[in-house]
Amino acid sequence: MTDGMILAGKTALVTGSTSGIGLAIATAFAKAGANVVLNGFGEPAAIEATRAELAASTGVTVTHSGADMTKPDEIAAMVAEAEAAFGAVDVLVNNAGIQHVAPIDEFPIDKWNAILAINLSSAFHTMRAALPGMKRKGWGRVINTASAHALVASPYKAAYVAAKHGIAGLTKTAALEVATAGITVNAICPGYVWTPLVGKQIPDTMKARGMTEQEVKEKVLLAAQPTREFVKVDEVAALALFLCRAEAANITGALLPIDGGWTAQ
Repeated sequence: MTDGMILAGKTALVTGSTSGIGLAIATAFAKAGANVVLNGFGEPAAIEATRAELAASTGVTVTHSGADMTKPDEIAAMVAEAEAAFGAVDVLVNNAGIQHVAPIDEFPIDKWNAILAINLSSAFHTMRAALPGMKRKGWGRVINTASAHALVASPYKAAYVAAKHGIAGLTKTAALEVATAGITVNAICPGYVWTPLVGKQIPDTMKARGMTEQEVKEKVLLAAQPTREFVKVDEVAALALFLCRAEAANITGALLPIDGGWTAQ
């Protein structure tokens, strides 16, 4: 096994991986030799093109599950299908997430429930399903995509901040439970990451605030990050991959900021 193929023979399940951070992590894992189960919504033809291209470019097996992260039964079935197809889920990345911004007294109840379900509860359900298989093998990696908002708060993001703080606690609890089982559980806490989703928000923000594109980036999106730079999806993926290395065996229960200094303030 070469240094670059540290996940050869293993299988990674990455939720919310049809675009953005999740796709970058899935790509890094595939390049490191892992078979990959993608998950997420989107246009079927586009998802199939992404799946096929990733498989062709890396030589690993790549599948896609359309499991709804708000439905525990579908989550359990997704993990069971992955185990049936590949023998195990060796690496689980809980990345699925949604956002809504509003004051607490105006926050739609359905948005609160959906954000808590997708950003927090889904990680419990995936771990509940995948940990027994990891325990049987005596090896596993659980990586939760949290956020700087797992460590600090911002106004108008009650559900998201609550969910991400919940992920922090869930990560620590799970890490303690499996500490002697050869399994690590960690959370990566990115600041603002440059993704297509963020890019699409800029024109509306420019119009609403009467700002230029550069002003939106600097005064709205990057105001919290001392580096004044977006975190790159490949940087998040590289950290996730490092957590899978043998050298990371004693990194567990950690909340790892990658936020341009945001949470150092």
